[in-house]
Amino acid sequence: MSQFIAKLNKISRAVDRMPNRLAVVAVNFSKERFRNKNWVDRTRQPWVKRKRKDRGSLMVRTGRLKRSIRKIAVSRDRIIIGTDVPYAKAHNEGSTIKTNARVRGHKRRTRTGTSNVKEHTRKMNLTLPPRRFIGPSAVLMRRIERQVEREFKNALK
Repeated sequence: MSQFIAKLNKISRAVDRMPNRLAVVAVNFSKERFRNKNWVDRTRQPWVKRKRKDRGSLMVRTGRLKRSIRKIAVSRDRIIIGTDVPYAKAHNEGSTIKTNARVRGHKRRTRTGTSNVKEHTRKMNLTLPPRRFIGPSAVLMRRIERQVEREFKNALK
């Protein structure tokens, strides 16, 4: 009887720890999207390649967006991960930005020397393709299921 109660206590502790551990799995899955440059649901969907190859890694200039993905709320019946970066939704879902941009005065190097560029405004028409990194995914759900199985197997050892 005491062995049965001990196993129940282990299972209870595993259930208490599980939401935080599952949240870590979800956060890691989202951060993995930046490394692999794709979204995985039922199939692998690579991100649209950037037009300018000389600009470095796609979606990671400073790393702020990737670092900002974290647990927002964790309870026994709900796990919410997200980010507080204002441009995250535009990158995740895609967006069209139409605005006027202010260009500061600066010097531009040319082949023959330098030239001055006066301060001005220009119309900006930018389309960001969707590059999903957070959201529901069949692969993520399978990883969560495997983590739950591992937690219960370890508790029943």
